[in-house]
Amino acid sequence: MFSVTLLTVGKLKEKFYQAAVEEYAKRLGAYCSFRLMELPETRLPEAPNQTEIAAGLAREAALIRANLPKNAWFCVLTPEGKELSSEALAEKLQSIKLEGRSAACFLIGSSFGIDPSIKQLADFRLSFGPMTFPHHLMRVMALEQLYRAETIQAGTRYHK
Repeated sequence: MFSVTLLTVGKLKEKFYQAAVEEYAKRLGAYCSFRLMELPETRLPEAPNQTEIAAGLAREAALIRANLPKNAWFCVLTPEGKELSSEALAEKLQSIKLEGRSAACFLIGSSFGIDPSIKQLADFRLSFGPMTFPHHLMRVMALEQLYRAETIQAGTRYHK
């Protein structure tokens, strides 16, 4: 069974986001082996300077590298990535499976972003558009789109 990991930096605290994440994780389980992995966000001062932000992102990058699933197709969610329709994301995941890959990992970085070295590691950079979204909401949005992509591939009626 294809394995999907959603790697996130930062903890999810709000119960309404947790409920949505749990629901989509449960739904995804019908199509793939799904795992959510939360990594701690580096604590920074209230108004950090660029040097402090870069140091924090570098610490987070080390944790990300240590927790990337081996041999997984790696996708970073970042505003400068490529925008895809739901159908195109489904096609992308299908092509990964047809190439013989057995796992995919999607990364949502911290509130200060993602270290450039991690973006360079990515097989693909995906954007949900130029708007800014709360990182907790991005988890729900990413999971919904992963679920939608799987249902498109399976030909179910979820996607209209």
